[in-house]
Amino acid sequence: MPRLTLTATVLDAPDAGELANFYRALLGWQVRELEPDWVTIGPPDGGPGLSFQTEPLYERPTWPAAQGLQQMQSHLDIEVDDLEAACAHALAAGAVMADFQPQQNVRVFYDPVGHPFCLYVPD
Repeated sequence: MPRLTLTATVLDAPDAGELANFYRALLGWQVRELEPDWVTIGPPDGGPGLSFQTEPLYERPTWPAAQGLQQMQSHLDIEVDDLEAACAHALAAGAVMADFQPQQNVRVFYDPVGHPFCLYVPD
């Protein structure tokens, strides 16, 4: 089998640079690649990162899912050591907390263009 390496997860957005800036603030990551409609960020110590591409026809997903509306197809899970502090940090970076919170040790947020992501402390 050939060597296969996952390098990034890609999120579409109306403006790749704006969404990348949000996740840079949230995660404290650095820019690895910067083009007009494409940005890749990653942790300073290496490893897979996040990429963002401009998609003019992007539609904000609906979560929880609702019939007839654009549904979420993936989300990010971000482990934290202090859920309360991480939630305050996410809000300060520009995230919005979802109304529906399905678990005690998880908080669901939306990034500025509506991609859901979860902050959680391990059990």
